[in-house]
Amino acid sequence: MKIFGTAGIRGLYPHVVNPFFALRLGVAIGKLGLSKRSLVVYDTRKTSPLLSYSLISGLLSTGMEVVMAGLAPTPVVAYGARKHRGVGISVTASHNPPEYNGFKLYDPEGYEFTRSLEARIEEFLGMDLTIPPWYEVAEAVWYEGLRKEYLEDILGRLKTRGNELGSGERSKYRVVVDCAGGATYQLAPLIVKELGGKPLNVNCSPDPDFVMRSPEPRKDVLESFFETYISFKPLAVFALDGDGDRLSVLDPKLGFIRQDRLLALFAKLILPEKKGRIIVSIDTGRVVDEVVEQVGGTVERYVLGKTHERVKELGEENVAMAGEPWKLIDTRWGPWVDGLWQLGLLTSLIIERGKTIGEILLDEKIPDYPWGRVSYLIEPSALRDKMYFEVVEELKGELGEPARIIDIDGTRFEYPDESWVLVRKSGTEPKLRFYFEAKNRDRIFAIERGIDRIITRIAEKMGAKIISKTIG
Repeated sequence: MKIFGTAGIRGLYPHVVNPFFALRLGVAIGKLGLSKRSLVVYDTRKTSPLLSYSLISGLLSTGMEVVMAGLAPTPVVAYGARKHRGVGISVTASHNPPEYNGFKLYDPEGYEFTRSLEARIEEFLGMDLTIPPWYEVAEAVWYEGLRKEYLEDILGRLKTRGNELGSGERSKYRVVVDCAGGATYQLAPLIVKELGGKPLNVNCSPDPDFVMRSPEPRKDVLESFFETYISFKPLAVFALDGDGDRLSVLDPKLGFIRQDRLLALFAKLILPEKKGRIIVSIDTGRVVDEVVEQVGGTVERYVLGKTHERVKELGEENVAMAGEPWKLIDTRWGPWVDGLWQLGLLTSLIIERGKTIGEILLDEKIPDYPWGRVSYLIEPSALRDKMYFEVVEELKGELGEPARIIDIDGTRFEYPDESWVLVRKSGTEPKLRFYFEAKNRDRIFAIERGIDRIITRIAEKMGAKIISKTIG
């Protein structure tokens, strides 16, 4: 039974994810035997408290102590898993719409579960799970101090001259923080404020229905708010997803900043402090390679959503950084993806230099190549996989002869002119996703038109419908 997607478990409530499933999942986690302790947090979704208590019941029934840390971002429980040597669990559907929910799991070292651990969970869930006798039931304790521990640690590592600024000086460092009504609504503004910035809060109250904006901080979603954001005259706009592992950034002049450029910037800043390999996902662009090569580093591409596995294989001491669009693992901080850590790093940088994020990228000579990301929602969902294979076949000739094809996660076509196209199946929705980059806009337009022709042609041939097309 396959239940794990690209990152954790996600599905529609109650058809895929429901209290009965959560209870069985708790029992399965307890039977893994990774630790006698677990830590549980949940996001702002309406169904999250319900699923949390069902999950906790399953965990307790196996003799696994539960530390209930309440409503908190996912990175907090990953941090807590390592610090308190337990299994960390976040009840969240991350950036998915409010009718979805799910679970992200972390081992006692703070790593998101590897595919081997996921397979063991799936194996347990396929069995008749027996419940131990009453005298083996463990205790649950409520502990809201985990958020405080996380905040104090993150601030202690990101001390800047901004910590000593007076209230008048802080106004020079205005930063918009958009939490989407998600789990970061308390911590994100606090981090900016404590580092010396002036947070201008947008959607920073809990919203279980994500009424004001989608929890997915996509380019098209965020740019619809751009005029509101820049009316505050900020040095940057930080937009988080529903659970706090994703961060998007906008510049007041440039608009949406491509995440690959941010990964390249992080690599350039981190490598002088910590040597090691840079692990990035299959959907990252050439800008990362170019910048890392300039500072003497090495880039390795890996499966989307699983870069943490490669970090674990190589050892944290041998990896400077791992990254995926929206997501950063800074091994100086920990082996988990952390949008709040990214926010803190960028806030510190803005205050230290007194410049916008766009100006900093220019100073650091981080190139900006034309790029695109397009997702097609397919109906009926059963045809999505068949369409994928047809698309791959047609891409072998539609856009020119590829110089290289990489098929470790989806299929990536690299062309002699250094443009590339990646097509892959979404791990959480019946979507086909396309990622592409080129050195000039004419080539980008040609790629996007070619993709649209292919997907439309194949859908008509198979009798499928394209329900929606999203950009970014």
